[in-house]
Amino acid sequence: MSETQKMKAVGFYQPISKTEPAPIVDIEIEIPKPQGRDLLVEVRAVSVNPTDWKSYLGKDANDSSLTLVGRDVAGVVVEVGEECTLFKPGDEVFYAGTNIRPGGHSEFHLVDERIVGKKPKSIDFAHAAALPLTTITAWEALFDRMGISKNPADNAGKSILIIGAAGGVGSVATQIAKLAGLTVIGTASRRETIEWTKDHGSDHTIDHHKPFGPQLKELGLEGVPYIFVLTNPDDHMEQIADVISPQGKIGTILPFEKPFDRRIFAKSITIGFELMYTRFVYQTEDMIEQHRILNQAAEWVDTGKLRSTLTECITPINAANVQKAFQKSMSGSTIGKIVLEGFGK
Repeated sequence: MSETQKMKAVGFYQPISKTEPAPIVDIEIEIPKPQGRDLLVEVRAVSVNPTDWKSYLGKDANDSSLTLVGRDVAGVVVEVGEECTLFKPGDEVFYAGTNIRPGGHSEFHLVDERIVGKKPKSIDFAHAAALPLTTITAWEALFDRMGISKNPADNAGKSILIIGAAGGVGSVATQIAKLAGLTVIGTASRRETIEWTKDHGSDHTIDHHKPFGPQLKELGLEGVPYIFVLTNPDDHMEQIADVISPQGKIGTILPFEKPFDRRIFAKSITIGFELMYTRFVYQTEDMIEQHRILNQAAEWVDTGKLRSTLTECITPINAANVQKAFQKSMSGSTIGKIVLEGFGK
């Protein structure tokens, strides 16, 4: 592709003030050129994640540069860098990208092939775009941070409590935990979220607005060896400390800001923090693990073991629809994933 060719994109510049974000705008920018291990991907669909609108709302008031978000992409490889070995033009792919490079709200997008997987063959681009960030986050938290065995036989009789089981990560974590042989207790409080998390594999549900201990005792459990927290962990500190088993493990996608309940120390609890951007940001030696995770996820999808969590698809990808999708996601009441599809003509 010529370096002078232009592409459609959706982004934002300098915030209007410290309290009011910049308008989201439709623009045209130059199509980038892949080098090294980068792929140039024609973007077909992009899902919405809290990390996208948090970047939008949290942009520095003095920063006038263009910001593109959209860190969950499904598309087609159109060009590869000279060092690429994993993909070729024409390959259908899906990936979550990184928070230190432009996101996928553009017709074409550069991404390092080591964090890209082959798109599942059995689903369309929109359903595929709903999976990468949540799948990588769930996998890394369960297996890499909390050290849960992937062998179901090792997890027989063991339970995991997933706080926020009806969200994007929770919906995938529930499915993966079931594949690993764990009994899954998901927290949900509304009829529709209870139905959603049970439909995705939760064996039981409890209400996160009520004390956990009595609800688990009704299920015949004195405690749980694993807890995966997908909401603000400080909001549930006392309940977590109450029900985590001695020498248990806690995984969280958000930091603790308040002092720990002393019972977490007394029980010798291991805490694993999960941020799926870490491997790319720090260029860790095992960065290619995200390529392997996504390929495994694609195989699970194609064999019916893992389901996409897409609940709404908005077409096309433009400023108005990005704003609309952000507002829906920011409401805090969404179930599953919202996806934006196609740039149109």
